[in-house]
Amino acid sequence: MNATVGDRLLVHGNTVGERDRSGEITEVQGLDGGPPYMVRFDDGHTGLVFPGPDAVVVPQ
Repeated sequence: MNATVGDRLLVHGNTVGERDRSGEITEVQGLDGGPPYMVRFDDGHTGLVFPGPDAVVVPQ
C-alpha cells in the first residue's frame, strides 16, 4: 500500500453495523509512501493509522 499527502484513506467497517470511515492523509511516515499514515478523518479526529486489509487508499 502506497500513498501521498492529500490522498484519501477509506477504512471499511469490519463488523455488522460498523460504518466506513474516511479521511485525508496529512502525513506519510513510512518509506516510499508506505504506512503508517497520519489521517484527518471526516469527523475531525486525527490519528496515526497502520492500515489493515480492510483499508483502501484513494488517490487524489
